[in-house]
Amino acid sequence: MQRIRLRYTKRGRLRFTSHRDFQRAFERALRRAEVPMAYSAGFTPHPKVSYANAAPTGTGSEAEYLEIALTEARDPEKLRILLDESLPAGLDVVDAVEARTSGLADRLTASVWELRLDGVAPEDAERAVAAFKAAGTVEVQRTTKNGVRTFDARSAVADLEARADLETHSEPADRPTDQACAILRLVVRHVTPAVRPDDVLSGLRAVADLAPPVPAAVTRLAQGLFDEETGTVTDPLAPDREAAEAQTAAAAATAPA
Repeated sequence: MQRIRLRYTKRGRLRFTSHRDFQRAFERALRRAEVPMAYSAGFTPHPKVSYANAAPTGTGSEAEYLEIALTEARDPEKLRILLDESLPAGLDVVDAVEARTSGLADRLTASVWELRLDGVAPEDAERAVAAFKAAGTVEVQRTTKNGVRTFDARSAVADLEARADLETHSEPADRPTDQACAILRLVVRHVTPAVRPDDVLSGLRAVADLAPPVPAAVTRLAQGLFDEETGTVTDPLAPDREAAEAQTAAAAATAPA
């Protein structure tokens, strides 16, 4: 089997699709594009698709990942184009590589988020961020199926900064534009229990009484390995590209003159 890893997006109003909604749309796209999928064994075979760390419903994303298994080899870029054309606008397949390394999910250890806070002055956001970063722990509560759970939202946050709404990635078309707006950039490690952007907003409310008048527009900009030295999140598909380049170079070196 050939394995292909894909990066896709959830943009605009498509951010309100659930993970199950995307699964159904993607399986239809596989059929439309006539992708030679490998299937699981058993009485109810399913196409072999592995999803990794999907974003919560209601949040946009530029960095969602999945892996598919094929019974016949395909060019990753041509496959990407076919799948992208078969999905609705907003669910866009933007990158594809052949899997040449193991452990894609293990390389998703952190995410970069952008939070658009309409109705919040940048200076108020900056004060709240400073209070959050200065705190040793910031306890928040979240309602789960097992009841209310209390946990620390501060320890998972590798970086948090506030800025004015200048050039950001958010799509503010359905948002008011005649009022103050602050943008938060958040780098959060993937820990257990998972700390989500709304947990950080709850923490900002707890330490600095920051309460946006409308729900925040949240977009995941990247996810991958967290580099402790630089504080950046690296591309999880880079090792597959590097392995492909090394194999091509090795083949060229051994080819007869």
